[in-house]
Amino acid sequence: MTFILALDQGTSSSRSLVVAADGRILAKAQQETQQYYPRTDWVEHDPQEILDTQFRTARQAIEQAGLRPQDIHAIGITNQRETTVLWDRQTGQALHKAIVWQDRRAEDFCAQLREQGHEATITGKTGLPIDAYFSASKLRWLLDSVPGARERAARGELAFGTIDSWLIWHLSGGKVHATDVSNASRTLLYNIHSQQWDDELLALFNIPASVLPQVQSSASEFGHCSPEILGSPIPICGVAGDQQSALFGQACTTPGMAKNTYGTGCFLLMHCGSQVPQSHNGLIATSAAHHGDAPAYALEGSVFIGGAVVQWLRDGLGALEHSAQVEELARSVPDAQGVRLVPAFTGLGAPYWDAQVRGTITGLTRASTMAHIARAALDSIAYQSAAVLQAMNRDVQANGGPALHELRVDGGACANNLLMQFQADLLGLPVVRPVTIETTALGAAYLAGLGSGLYSGLPEIAALWQCDRVFEPIMSRDEAQNLMLSWEQAVRQARTY
Repeated sequence: MTFILALDQGTSSSRSLVVAADGRILAKAQQETQQYYPRTDWVEHDPQEILDTQFRTARQAIEQAGLRPQDIHAIGITNQRETTVLWDRQTGQALHKAIVWQDRRAEDFCAQLREQGHEATITGKTGLPIDAYFSASKLRWLLDSVPGARERAARGELAFGTIDSWLIWHLSGGKVHATDVSNASRTLLYNIHSQQWDDELLALFNIPASVLPQVQSSASEFGHCSPEILGSPIPICGVAGDQQSALFGQACTTPGMAKNTYGTGCFLLMHCGSQVPQSHNGLIATSAAHHGDAPAYALEGSVFIGGAVVQWLRDGLGALEHSAQVEELARSVPDAQGVRLVPAFTGLGAPYWDAQVRGTITGLTRASTMAHIARAALDSIAYQSAAVLQAMNRDVQANGGPALHELRVDGGACANNLLMQFQADLLGLPVVRPVTIETTALGAAYLAGLGSGLYSGLPEIAALWQCDRVFEPIMSRDEAQNLMLSWEQAVRQARTY
């Protein structure tokens, strides 16, 4: 049996999994990481904590599997996307805490670019709207705000990367500064048509090319892990941003297949083949994880607050001791009794793209209880995802493609049966949950297996996918439509405040 180590560095934790060649997860270790909120709308991570927790869990997973480091065939990496790190090439030390994808500090600069009329150019090249969500404005802020950073960058002393690049650099002992196409495509600096960093975009954001990593195929050799880290020079052969990795792990590698990952946020991606998709409904085009020289693209809708709304119930309101209790509390009432929770804690993503809106709860009455708010919180995850899928279907059908016939789901919250059934009801589509919901890490493992030659190609990987349960819609389409109309009304109310 051949084994792959998958490193899954997420927004709230670092995880490591040992995956067998047949897709079975043999061991898993996880450690939570701290988030810092120095100001309203600012979100940061400690880059050193990310390294420490990721490497610690990697060693733990190998030990739990009863393996030696030399038994690991290859390493795959998947990561929270857009989160930005700037570090010293000589020492490997970060100059500042990592700026997390949820962070909004650069919104004023993004608004200036929009007002100056650069939206068409930037979106045309990158497939992305101008938004502080993406990495370029975060990197610009670091270069302008850290004393001496811009001058040092001009001298070639600094390196920029998303979390994958930060991990690769330190895994390789500072020998490799690289990223993959899926992560590069989330920076607002990468031209997804030409598949390279774009000089015009670099000029608009005032980013020196010297800080950028080399871009590679998602399934390719990124160098070797230094023996000092894990005890053996294991090749790093697969890298992808978490959502593209989940798309790959769900075996959605042909046009028209789609998945939704229910994590801190929710991310719905549809594979679109080798042509860059066009959206007129608030979605974005992005590079999918791919092997070889042929490009692959996906249409994506990003929901900023998904499972994080349950964390807010737990940590912010104190309504739960453990996140898993939310289903029981929500089930204690038949429905939300008209309560709608719009969790726009950091603005709204697709299909609205409103950075200024903030969270609201509407429809409260004297009869409303914490159970109704919990039900509304869960419902909000499904409502936001349904709004994205409706936009996606409009885009696909406008381009002459078929409407989606099923939605594959993964991520921690997809274990919530109440949420999955409500999701199927709103969509009017089967929601399909796989046996292994750890598809983000699984995708990284499969990419590493493909990049190292363990797998012969995509059909072999697709054959490993297995269904656990299908949630069929049972709600009438009229009732589902009325519920979606009530959701959109709540969103409009939130946006008027």
